[in-house]
Amino acid sequence: MKKVMQKIPLRRGPRLRHVFAATVALWLHAAACAAPASVFLEDLTWPEVRDAQRAGKTTIIVPVGGTEQSGPQLALGKHNVRVQVLAGRIAEALGNALVAPVVSYVPEGSIAPPTGHMRFPGTISISDAAFQGLLDGAARSFRQGGFIDVVLIGDHGGYQGQLKAVAQRLNTAWASTPARAHFIEDYYRVTQTAYVQALKAKGLSDAQIGLHAGTSDTALMLATNPALVRPDQYAAAAQGAPGNGVNGDPRPSSLALGQAGVDLIVAHSVAAIRRATAARQ
Repeated sequence: MKKVMQKIPLRRGPRLRHVFAATVALWLHAAACAAPASVFLEDLTWPEVRDAQRAGKTTIIVPVGGTEQSGPQLALGKHNVRVQVLAGRIAEALGNALVAPVVSYVPEGSIAPPTGHMRFPGTISISDAAFQGLLDGAARSFRQGGFIDVVLIGDHGGYQGQLKAVAQRLNTAWASTPARAHFIEDYYRVTQTAYVQALKAKGLSDAQIGLHAGTSDTALMLATNPALVRPDQYAAAAQGAPGNGVNGDPRPSSLALGQAGVDLIVAHSVAAIRRATAARQ
């Protein structure tokens, strides 16, 4: 009996291992198939994009960020990371949209001599012509690839007019086609209006909210990617020295304040995109 019992694991062990491995493989495959598809174009294969379009996802959101200094407490990629996160949430709320790769190279002022944010190491600037050409080429690529509505949203105030101009030129060129380009001004405007009012309702002053890298900017970053925030630099940023790149006071910033801004941006943007795509004129 002892010898028989010793042989059983030797005969069954490999078989059981194969059965277990096959079961795990099937489970992983089923889990992968059940997982919701990403709204980010970069995560998908071309057949997955085609299938998404056939299922009704014919809107593509082009998120425009920028690489610029935002004081000692915010990383240079603030706009890029923030606009990607928010674009993803907007696409999920819409239900019929995908999100293009972030445009991270934007006009930031003169390079030589340096002006504005270009006075700080790490800021990147390109010409207006290069910027608009990039957007034009991307939009035409999306139309060629089967998208009907190309939505432009921008996280930075300096190029809002250029986004509008690109959309207008594209619509002139596409007038005889079903495709349309939409500049969604509400995405950025809400951060200067409704969000500011929400922060004031919490007792914050204009000086705290700031125009750049103050409470508004910092709180939004806490709600989208806190890893890019350096709380130990709040005091240095709040000093308001001419050379620190900050206009405002980040010290009152919190996740809750930032989430209020995220909710407003997503809600206003979704409503504006739905209005724009419904009009299709």
